[in-house]
Amino acid sequence: MGRPREVRIRVPASSANLGPGFDSLGLALSLYDDLEVSVASDGVRVEVLGEGAGRVPCDDSHLVVRAMRTTWAVLGDAPSGLRLRCRNAIPHSRGLGSSAAAAVAGAVAAAVLSGRDPELERQVLLQVTAGMEGHADNAAASLLGGFVIAWEMQPGSGNNPDRFDAVRLDTHPGIRPVAFVAGVESSTKMTRGLLPDRVPLADAAFTGSRTALSVLAFTQRPDLLLAATEDRLHQSYRRPAYPESADLVDALRAHGVPAAISGAGPTVLALTSDGAVPGGIDTRGFTVVPLPVDRVGARVEIG
Repeated sequence: MGRPREVRIRVPASSANLGPGFDSLGLALSLYDDLEVSVASDGVRVEVLGEGAGRVPCDDSHLVVRAMRTTWAVLGDAPSGLRLRCRNAIPHSRGLGSSAAAAVAGAVAAAVLSGRDPELERQVLLQVTAGMEGHADNAAASLLGGFVIAWEMQPGSGNNPDRFDAVRLDTHPGIRPVAFVAGVESSTKMTRGLLPDRVPLADAAFTGSRTALSVLAFTQRPDLLLAATEDRLHQSYRRPAYPESADLVDALRAHGVPAAISGAGPTVLALTSDGAVPGGIDTRGFTVVPLPVDRVGARVEIG
């Protein structure tokens, strides 16, 4: 693979946790950030359109640029200068993986501009992006597409220096996600601060069983999703941060719709079979957006 001077990257949003799978389950969704990158003689110039415009930095501290720099620290061949145009559709701080998508876009772009095939460098890209996030669920979903199971390895396990790993599974075609995008933002750091250091053994066992069931439900048995998305590990502790979102989850589930807080919230993800929302659900304060599963992950176009 040669070293192109321009590359375009499209990266999907993601929903993490999916109920019980805290920091381990993720789902790629058909809402995208688009990145155009070209090599320059010197300096860094960033243009941001759409989500985040006027709010995020447009210099070396931009998340995409930081991901590119981190990737080049591993792969080498960094250019002297960069020009970036980010067209963002993924809402920021809503639980749809915007920061992971930005990191994935930057890491993939850096690999391509270094003359590397991102398909062959996926493990490197996962380490970079999951390392920036501190967990691999969102990053793996945006990178790989589909339904992912991600995990962090124990230090010193074998001779593998990698910290994170993930596998992608095909999502059952009968699952049609609908996102209820909250009109307010939420801080991942703040909501993580609401979580206890310890949970009762019965709650841990309950959540572990539902996480295992999720793998079957998302890939083969969507009729089991209502049970598979039950959680006792994190959502109830985070309820004070977004009570309206928690109430919406309860209302959807009472109507038989599998639903959970998307990532750190406050967006709610419903896993419907037809893309429809039952009547009588109060969605005030939310934008209802059908978001089919993205089955490809990060896409590259060299130009």
